Amino acid sequence: MSLEKLKQFRTETYHLLGPAKDATFELMDAVLLTRNVYSFAELSLSPVFRRKWPSLYESIEDCRPNRQKLMKLYLQEIPTNQRVILAGDHTPWPRTEAPTLKDRTYEHGASVISGKPITQGTWLQYIGLDSGRERKLGVTFNA
Repeated sequence: MSLEKLKQFRTETYHLLGPAKDATFELMDAVLLTRNVYSFAELSLSPVFRRKWPSLYESIEDCRPNRQKLMKLYLQEIPTNQRVILAGDHTPWPRTEAPTLKDRTYEHGASVISGKPITQGTWLQYIGLDSGRERKLGVTFNA
């Protein structure tokens, strides 16, 4: 991907994020550039996230992305003239002590609750695209 094409893609993505797009865009960069994230608030320590840590939560709470247009933009990046390999991972994010977490669900985990290997919390999904020359990564939060 050329630098100009990357700039155009990032600009189009930014404009489709809706309210709180500045903080949300920096959060997306922090997620992509941080090797290991042990807590959500830790993303505020990323050099690309230039705001204070409460902006992490506000960006997730206030962002109203245009999902249809974002999906269309993402789909345009998938090559159509070669074989595409998609790889995915669904990772549970235990939050047993967060009863007010919106959309808290039961996820498969190492903990045992009522005799079953489950935990209460939320999840994070990774979808990777390998087209032979380029690798791209998409991240989805249960939000």
